[in-house]
Parts: sequence; structure tokens; C-alpha cells
Amino acid sequence: MKTTALYPGTFDPITNGHIDVIHRATRLFDQVIVSVLTNPSKTPLFSTDERVELIREALHSHSMDSVTVESFHGLLVDYARMKKASAIVRGLRAISDFEFEFQMALVNRKLNQGLITVFLMPHEKYTYLNSTIVKEVARFGGDVSQFVPENVQAALIDRLSR
Repeated sequence: MKTTALYPGTFDPITNGHIDVIHRATRLFDQVIVSVLTNPSKTPLFSTDERVELIREALHSHSMDSVTVESFHGLLVDYARMKKASAIVRGLRAISDFEFEFQMALVNRKLNQGLITVFLMPHEKYTYLNSTIVKEVARFGGDVSQFVPENVQAALIDRLSR
């Protein structure tokens, strides 16, 4: 039986930590769908379509044929049913992530008992990294090359120089 997992998130922008979690997920599941959330309560730097394209470009050089990237809106459990996904992948960087992620996993389980949540830790060199920090460093002209793929760095520089 083929297993499909969703890796949902805003990914504004995708970081090397996200890519590390995606790579780890490909070792556990036959198919991983990076699911870019369209969240009306957030104001992202990049549009949903831009984030999808940035992720596709970033993953292109990583030879992960079992990974697809698409956007979605609405309830994750409904999207998971539509995609016939059996799992949700979530990255945990630190203990502070766990409480929120645990709550979400329990709600998702309540809404769809057949859907499991798998928590993956990125490599320790990425445990401090998140998209908000990357954007802040980039806004103030800092070098983000060690935090994001080249195409994302270029997009950040272009967007923030306007």
C-alpha cells in the first residue's frame, strides 16, 4: 500500500530546515505533498503561487521525485481526505513548538481518526531557524545564504529591495 503524507505550512519562505524535514519524510512515506497553506489571517511576504514556485525550484536540485508541491485552503483534514493522505508531517525545532503542534495533532485526530501526525526533528543545525527570523535578517540586509536555498535568497533580496 502506498503511503502519502502531507507536510503543510505557510513556507514564507521555505528554509533549509523545511527542506531537511521534507528529505526525512521521503524516507518514511512513498509520497510527500508539500502543502502550502493559504491562510487569510496571515499577511505573507510572498503570494501562495510564488511560495509554491519557490519551493518547487528549491527542491528541483534535491532529486526528490516522490515530492509534489501544491497549495490548499480550508481544513487540513479535508485536504488530507481529498489527497488520500494517511499522515501529516510536522517539524519540531524546540520544546516550544511541541505544545502548539500537539494541540493541532489532537484536533486533527478528533476530526479524522485515520490521520496520524508524525513529528520530525530537523538536523540540529536548523533548530533555531524559522521563516520569520529569515525575513528579519533579510530585511536588515543580512546574509541569509546559510538559511535558505539560493533561489529563495534571490527572491528575498528582490522583494525587500522594492
